[in-house]
Amino acid sequence: MPFVLTVDQKGSRRAPDRVPGALSVLSGVPTVLRFERTAGDEFQGVLDDPAAVVDVVRRLVRDGDWSIGVGAGPVQTPLPSSTRAGAGPAFLAARAAVEAAKRRPVRIAVRGVVGEPAGDAQAVLTALAALVERRSVQAWEAIERVEAGRTQVEAAAELGVTRQAVGQRLAAGGWEIERDLRPVAVRLLARAAG
Repeated sequence: MPFVLTVDQKGSRRAPDRVPGALSVLSGVPTVLRFERTAGDEFQGVLDDPAAVVDVVRRLVRDGDWSIGVGAGPVQTPLPSSTRAGAGPAFLAARAAVEAAKRRPVRIAVRGVVGEPAGDAQAVLTALAALVERRSVQAWEAIERVEAGRTQVEAAAELGVTRQAVGQRLAAGGWEIERDLRPVAVRLLARAAG
């Protein structure tokens, strides 16, 4: 079941265009229809893997200054070659979600064909986003290394700190909490799509 992400740059009238940079950051994400600018400071993409949706949300929250709308549900087939030409309930849900996200303190919203799991997915993704937004550079350094498969000892050697310091950075960054939240968000997104 597809997921449509509609993403809008916050404060775009007062800031430089950040869409090309975001599209570059997301270029390696597996999509059904690639992310592309749809209008002005907005872009959209279609994915079929809820884990990829969670990854995109995390990347965009880390990048900062985005309102993120996730629409879960069917799309009109056959799919067009461009995201801009897409239609169907997931596209409508993504539009409603991005508008809702603009009014939320943590700017993410989920709308789906099954309402309760969509609301639950939104709550979990909001918690995940709040963790990511508050991470320090030092926490990201530790998290990136551990997620790349290094042990805490190896990460510590690369960073020139103790293993205990790496553990403290992981804890301060809420890495274990994120590891618990991500699979829950994936399951709820899948349920929200019907």
